Amino acid sequence: MQETGVFLNMQSRKKLIIMGAAGRDFHDFNVFWKGESDYQVVAFTAAQIPDIHGRMYPPVLAGSDYPSGIPIEPEDKISELIRQHDVSEVVLAYSDLSHKDVMHKAATVNAAGADFRIMGWRHTMLDSTKPVIAVCAVRTGCGKSQTTRRVCQVLKELGKKVAVVRHPMPYGDLSKQVCQRFSDFSDLDAAQCTIEEREEYEPHIEHGNLVFAGVDYEQILRLAESEADVVLWDGGNNDIPFYRPNLHIVVADPHRAGHEVAYHPGETNVRMADLVVINKVDTAKKEDVAIVEKNITAINPRAKILRADSPISLSENNSIRGRRVLVIEDGPTVTHGDMAFGAAYVAARDHGASEIVDPRPYAVGSIKSTLQQYSHITEILPAMGYGAKQIEDLEKTINATPCDVVLIGTPIDLSRVLKINKPTVRVTYELSERDPDLLSSMIRSAVST
Repeated sequence: MQETGVFLNMQSRKKLIIMGAAGRDFHDFNVFWKGESDYQVVAFTAAQIPDIHGRMYPPVLAGSDYPSGIPIEPEDKISELIRQHDVSEVVLAYSDLSHKDVMHKAATVNAAGADFRIMGWRHTMLDSTKPVIAVCAVRTGCGKSQTTRRVCQVLKELGKKVAVVRHPMPYGDLSKQVCQRFSDFSDLDAAQCTIEEREEYEPHIEHGNLVFAGVDYEQILRLAESEADVVLWDGGNNDIPFYRPNLHIVVADPHRAGHEVAYHPGETNVRMADLVVINKVDTAKKEDVAIVEKNITAINPRAKILRADSPISLSENNSIRGRRVLVIEDGPTVTHGDMAFGAAYVAARDHGASEIVDPRPYAVGSIKSTLQQYSHITEILPAMGYGAKQIEDLEKTINATPCDVVLIGTPIDLSRVLKINKPTVRVTYELSERDPDLLSSMIRSAVST
């Protein structure tokens, strides 16, 4: 009788689909939709990340109302799913989409007969018992990670113990990724982290920072609070924080001037920001920096603005001069982040490489498909590695490309996870503020309240 009662209750609910990319979608479900008695979530849809559909959001996370879990379907089936399940609402819950793309999705959903919804922060942010500093961005690849590392440094100088909570990247077995804690490299190996996960976690571990991530961000927050004086939210893409911040820092990129008011939810971040860091000023055009600053001031005149450089260093000086190089950049930055180049390309250009080798003729498998999909990528190789097969394809592509040196501009040393048959040189970059007192003073104020 109990099972029959649950079935009848579910049948009477409004049907809902959450459009996501294995991140915010799960968070929004956990903190809001899971407890909504008037709605039944019939499916998640997945986009952006390869091969994350076809899974199930497991019962251990979905709760007692979903004893079989919730299916994760490809987003391109959205119209069919709306009709099949008589869906009344579709909620957008992922990031780094142009405003134009958001409205195309809205039109598709509306044409199929459902309402289209985007949730605000009041329904999705959790409160912490500890001060929270959030580092977010207007687009993928603006420099959140280096900014987060700089914030960690300031907090340590203030004598604070920091827990870095990273935006979710649960691309494996969700039931095993509920609440993850990383303190050394062996933890990454044990969790079978992808290249994308390692790119975010390894630099923190190298700097002695404790990192948390996973799926259940309420549970993650409580664990982080138990081990730290300050919670540092390390955002993903251009998403808004999952935790209510005492200090909201947003990073903007003058190499993509205008994007700060043209992408979702990056513009939301700018409008909410206490401090906007305009990064990469040292390699950007002055007029583009001015455009970004003008746009920030127009939509959020109360925000402080900090200009910063992103100086580039090579692991071996003069190691690429006069040599043919294969340039490898952070995958998400140059794919759905729309960047045609990154730090490694700048290093190759500025440090005298004789040739930047085009990897496209040598690409195999999923790497070849990625380069075909993102046609703006020409002279660089994105370090895509969302799973074992894609990591294998990346290794084969690198080893097949005729060059003298592999120039690695990813946040991690790829030689830890790949067997590369050529010499490698790493490109590193840190945040260098032009007003070194502004960031420190705002952090000090935020953690003293």
